[in-house]
Amino acid sequence: MTRIEVVQSGAWILVRLTSDDGTNRLTRACVIELTETLCQLARQPQPLVITGNARFFSAGADLSEIAALTGPSAYEFSKMGQALMTTIEQFPAPVYAAIQGYCMGGGLDLALACHRRIASPHALFGHRGAALGLITGWGGTQRLPRLVGKAKALEMFVAAEKLHSGQALQIGLVSAVVEDPLAEAGRRISDRRF
Repeated sequence: MTRIEVVQSGAWILVRLTSDDGTNRLTRACVIELTETLCQLARQPQPLVITGNARFFSAGADLSEIAALTGPSAYEFSKMGQALMTTIEQFPAPVYAAIQGYCMGGGLDLALACHRRIASPHALFGHRGAALGLITGWGGTQRLPRLVGKAKALEMFVAAEKLHSGQALQIGLVSAVVEDPLAEAGRRISDRRF
């Protein structure tokens, strides 16, 4: 189960996804907890940095949960994810995603909802749903083309293409590639480079 850790770090707040298996899957419980946490933090807004661990920012939605959904419950899960992404996108202070390792599926949607994305050299991005017969319902189909253009977004969605951090930087998916994305996000916040 993925949990949310919130740590005050000077002028900004760290929001870390953490799970026992290290994949930081966005389960229904995680989506609800993260949405509630962000709504609470928005009451006294400070810049946020959302991160995972060295191997996974987030592997995305839990496929075993998705497989068990019915039509109505899938619609509700989609609405829950959309509400989370809108909460991030409309957060009243800058929100950075500090990405190391895999940033896949719903995890990519989460990163796309952030105002800026900073990646480590070994970060890997993708929306692998097409390989499973799935497409995101959390807003990534709108946010990704705005960042990288329709053609590249289509490649990522339909061909389930994965991008390494250098490629993500070239197409504008991330703002920077650095060894320590968390420290870089903190520096940018301290320097007010939003």
